Amino acid sequence: MHSMKRSIAIAGNMGTGKSTLVDFLAKTYGIMPFYEPNDENPYLGDFYKDMKRWAFQSQLYFLSNKFRLHQELDRQPGVVALDRTIFEDAEIFATALHQMRKISKRDWATYQGMYGAILDAIKPPDLLIYLRCSMRTLRKRIRLRGRAMERDVPLAYLKRLERLYEEWIASYKMSDVLVLETDKLDYIHDLVHRLDVMERIEAVLPDGIGRPTCQ
Repeated sequence: MHSMKRSIAIAGNMGTGKSTLVDFLAKTYGIMPFYEPNDENPYLGDFYKDMKRWAFQSQLYFLSNKFRLHQELDRQPGVVALDRTIFEDAEIFATALHQMRKISKRDWATYQGMYGAILDAIKPPDLLIYLRCSMRTLRKRIRLRGRAMERDVPLAYLKRLERLYEEWIASYKMSDVLVLETDKLDYIHDLVHRLDVMERIEAVLPDGIGRPTCQ
């Protein structure tokens, strides 16, 4: 394990394979994985019943939760991998709700102010890996994993998220970016794919990820 402090962030829409890649990096390189906080957002139930009334509160909760996660990540020695970033919370999910008029202008200004302050207080990742896949694959994976909350996500909303993701990644300048097309990528079962992914990541972080612990 390399002693140099590095962070790798995995970004991408629902069903693109973020958690799978974090697991793979943790097992392959023995690095510390960080997943989206699991403690249930106390506003979510209300939010699904009345989005307009509770969108701002639920998004602020996600933002503060993710801020704590990023702070914890900054304190870790060695190399860490993060499943979904605070940037996505703000630039994709909260922005989608604002565009859909679920968050008012006044609340949006408050949210943006807090997000801006958080950006000044956290260190960007050393490498951002962006996972991209087709809408057909995305919907198939969401169906297969059968998470109740995701099953009913409307196609129009998924497409809106995809559009926001593409706009965000096109203008993202805070760190190196590696884009992986995950439609047919199977680095878990296919050795050629696995070596290709490892090679591409190691090329961007030549001295910061350590040696593979297993092949």
